[in-house]
Amino acid sequence: MTAGSIAGPTLVRRDDAAPAPSVLSLNNVDVVYDRVILVLKGVSLAVRPGAITALLGANGAGKSTTLKAISGVLASERGEVTKGTILFEGQRIDGRRAHEVTRLGLAQVFEGRRVFEHLTCEENLVAGGHLIADAKAVREGIERSYHYFPRLKERRRQLAGYLSGGEQQMLAIGRALMSRPRLMLLDEPSLGLAPMLVEEIFGIVSDLVARERLAALLVEQNAAATLTIAEHGYVMENGRVVLEGPADALRENPDVKEFYLGLNEIGARKSYRDVKHYRRRKRWLS
Repeated sequence: MTAGSIAGPTLVRRDDAAPAPSVLSLNNVDVVYDRVILVLKGVSLAVRPGAITALLGANGAGKSTTLKAISGVLASERGEVTKGTILFEGQRIDGRRAHEVTRLGLAQVFEGRRVFEHLTCEENLVAGGHLIADAKAVREGIERSYHYFPRLKERRRQLAGYLSGGEQQMLAIGRALMSRPRLMLLDEPSLGLAPMLVEEIFGIVSDLVARERLAALLVEQNAAATLTIAEHGYVMENGRVVLEGPADALRENPDVKEFYLGLNEIGARKSYRDVKHYRRRKRWLS
């Protein structure tokens, strides 16, 4: 089966992908939990500077584990990279601790927002700038977060636990900005949010990536929203990357339409319950 038979000439399989300059690259990475459970199996992907890269897949596909392998928090969950390499701006970071990775210029926004509920909105932002020694730079970082998320300025003295879900997500992203990252990892930022809020937050993320010259790796199940702002995308299943390509090509790919956008070949909505698992495994991996 050739790449062209999947989605035309613009969509490529892993072994056909042309090398491209990247701020982050994973090369044939395996991750094991408790020295027994193999979760990631030969994952390779690249994130280009100044662009959003999407990592799509259903629950349990290995998306969050991929982010944790990059950001250095696997050890706290009894996981480790057992094979392959992870490079950030040319430096190998697999095996490094989370605070070391953060100092290099990488920040992660975890699934579920995880704000400090008993601190005010502004105190959460100050906590995000713990690596910055200069008080003036911390203040500038806070103002930068307020620029992208004006609602946070309105709520700056409110306890974070009383913010709405959308405001907490804005706060989590604003807090990550405080460390002045060059790469941001976003884990399911649309989780539990209304479609209008998802559109607003994704628009802000797209804007700050462009203005701050960041790179972003966006992990999502919401393929429809994600592929509108991403430049490139990867699809994961059972711990493997099974499909990749430019975002516009993925949007037109029949497998992605059917299984992640909920559209079958004639454009009708289709439930996941109506889809046989072996069919997509056959089409993607044969």
